[in-house]
Amino acid sequence: MKVTSSEIVISAVRPEQYPEGDLPEIALAGRSNVGKSSLINKLLNRKSLARISSKPGKTQTLNFYLINEVMHFVDVPGYGYAKVSKKEREAWGKMIETYITTRENLRAVILIIDVRHDPTSDDEMMYHFLKHYEIPAIVVATKADKIPKGKWQKHLKAVKEKLQLEKTDSLILFSSETGQGKDEVWSTIKNYIS
Repeated sequence: MKVTSSEIVISAVRPEQYPEGDLPEIALAGRSNVGKSSLINKLLNRKSLARISSKPGKTQTLNFYLINEVMHFVDVPGYGYAKVSKKEREAWGKMIETYITTRENLRAVILIIDVRHDPTSDDEMMYHFLKHYEIPAIVVATKADKIPKGKWQKHLKAVKEKLQLEKTDSLILFSSETGQGKDEVWSTIKNYIS
């Protein structure tokens, strides 16, 4: 997809704050510091629309980005290592769960995994949560540029096995540095929004 316009339209915490209308939505979920903001910025050809931080837990709301006036990306708070209180993490969990299980506009979730490491138990839990609610998952394995090309297949195989990836779900190798996988991510998204 050629992105001609992209802007953040709202940061929401409750359903009544979600954008009105019936534009399709693709949510982006992943552990804290897995490269979610870098992925969003690369897909949208922007330097800093999504704020990048070395500190985990920067995203604390559901951030809705309007793209080409035809769809929304929804950036959800990272799970896992964020140094926030248990109470705050539980509130984020509830907010994400409410969005994913009740939002009719949601077409698929991009589940972002760091390809250098095996998926964590949190990644597995998120994947199985999506499967339980019959929500399509597009698994994007980021940071491909950080491992030698000769080891890509080995790492992708580990992701598939650990998540018990279903054949209907995509697994795409991605690098925000080189742009590797960008076109594949967009063509997969198109299948869900058209």
